Amino acid sequence: MSLLSKKYGNVAIFVDVQNIYYTTKQTFNRSFDYRLFWKEMSEQGNIVTAIAYAIDSNNDGQRKFQDALRHIGFDVKLKPYIQRADGSAKGDWDVGITIDVLDNAPNVDTVVLMSGDGDFELLLRTIKKRNKCKTQVVGVEKLTANLLIDAADIYTPINPTWLK
Repeated sequence: MSLLSKKYGNVAIFVDVQNIYYTTKQTFNRSFDYRLFWKEMSEQGNIVTAIAYAIDSNNDGQRKFQDALRHIGFDVKLKPYIQRADGSAKGDWDVGITIDVLDNAPNVDTVVLMSGDGDFELLLRTIKKRNKCKTQVVGVEKLTANLLIDAADIYTPINPTWLK
């Protein structure tokens, strides 16, 4: 099964790496296969922008993963991992993703957002109103906010065939 049912012209992909990592681990106890995702997306459209947003944890495994994403074709943006005095952590990319989506949406036919975070619902509604682009959300079904699913033109649930 293809992630997109037909060609969508120029495509911009935005990946909330932490969200995809934790939701696939929690639901399937497996990792998302970004190489397969890229292959299927490139068969369906012309990927002109692909950005993966991650946390820089100074971990060798994370660096190898980020290098693999770059090798596939993603631009990897990193934000430092911040440990607060109370033990909580911060590493949220929502504003960065939003700015990049708003900047890129006028120049593409389809915006693909990989996240289940309902905070992006307003973003999708805004770019659809301002631009002629289609929107697609890719996320783990039981952990993707209904508001986000409803805001997207296309919702594609992550299933085990896209995991490794």
